[in-house]
Amino acid sequence: MPIIPLNVFDSLANNFYKTFIVEDRYLTFLQGLGNTLVIALFATILGIAIGLVIAIVKVYHAQSGHWKIANGVCSAYTAVIRGTPVLVQLLIMYYIVFASAPSEMAIPIAILSFGINSGAYVSEIVRGGILAVDRGQMEAGRSLGLTQGQTMKSIVLPQAIKSILPALGNEFITLLKETSVVGYIAVVDLTRAGDVVRSRTFEAFFSLISVAVVYFILVMGISWLLKKAERRLAKSDRR
Repeated sequence: MPIIPLNVFDSLANNFYKTFIVEDRYLTFLQGLGNTLVIALFATILGIAIGLVIAIVKVYHAQSGHWKIANGVCSAYTAVIRGTPVLVQLLIMYYIVFASAPSEMAIPIAILSFGINSGAYVSEIVRGGILAVDRGQMEAGRSLGLTQGQTMKSIVLPQAIKSILPALGNEFITLLKETSVVGYIAVVDLTRAGDVVRSRTFEAFFSLISVAVVYFILVMGISWLLKKAERRLAKSDRR
C-alpha cells in the first residue's frame, strides 16, 4: 500500500486554510450561495407566472380561435427566447435594456432575465399539462354553469399541475445551474465566488471543487423533495 507523504497533507491543509479561513473567505462563498438561491428562486417564480399566462393564451386561442394578436406575441416571445442563449439575453438586459441602471440593480436584472428565459420553457410545460387533461373536464365544468376561466382555474389547472410538477422541478434545477453565468454582469454568485477566491489564493482545487460539491448537494436535495412531493400527490390520487 503506497504511503502518502506528510507534506501532501500539509499542502492540502494549507490550501484549505487559504481558501476558506484567511480573510474570512468562507463568507464569500456564503454570499455567493445566497445570491444564487435568491436569483434561482425568484426567477423560477417569475418564470412560472409568465409561463402560465402564455400557456393559457395559447390553449385558449387553439380552442376558440380568439386572442390572435396575443397568441402571436406569445409565440414570437417563445421562439426568440428559446432560440437565443440565456447568457446573451442576460448581457442584452444588463448592458442595453438597463444600461443606465446602477450596479446595485444587477441581481434584480438577473432575476428578470432568467425569469423571462424560464417563462418560455415553462409555458410549453404548462401547455402540455393542460392539453393532457381530458377535454371532457372542461365540458363538465361548463355544463355546471362555470365560465371557461373558472373551469380552467378550478378544474383543469389543478389536474395539470400534478402532471407537470416533475418537469417544473427539473426546470428549477436547470435554472439553478444556469445562474452560474451571472458573474458576467459582476454578480458574486456561487460560481463567481469560487473564481474570486481562486484568483486570490492561486489554488484552484478547494475553491472550484467546493463549488461543484455545493451545486451537487443542492440538486440532490431538490430532487429528493420533488420525489417526496410526487409520492404525496400519488397517494392523494389513490384516495
